[in-house]
Amino acid sequence: MLYYLQVLYRLLANAVVVAHGLFIGFIVFGGFLAWRWRWVAAVHVPCAIWGVLIEYRGWICPLTPLENQLRARAGEQGYSGGFVEHYLLPAIYPSGLTPRVQVVLGTAVLAVNLFAYGVLVRRLLRGGGS
Repeated sequence: MLYYLQVLYRLLANAVVVAHGLFIGFIVFGGFLAWRWRWVAAVHVPCAIWGVLIEYRGWICPLTPLENQLRARAGEQGYSGGFVEHYLLPAIYPSGLTPRVQVVLGTAVLAVNLFAYGVLVRRLLRGGGS
């Protein structure tokens, strides 16, 4: 029974990593979805603000401790193993992440979203939005 619980916790931890990666992708690129579906902006803007604040303030996303707790319950240490750990984790938790790098990442997210929403507002003002 213990083995099955460990497998369950590992699967849950991997699901958290996938959700984390998708959330980061949404934070960075969600403004472009608003070009097609205007309602996305109502969800995306608060998420993008959260993402920029996490980078600028050096906060830790609540998904990170959740994942670590699930991994500990699975009896794991660190991130070795399958696809999720090998490919997604380095993108979400890059090595050498310093406060300066976090500010650069936050600024990049801000710039991408300012561009996306700038284009959206321009289209709406020209009457091209539906």
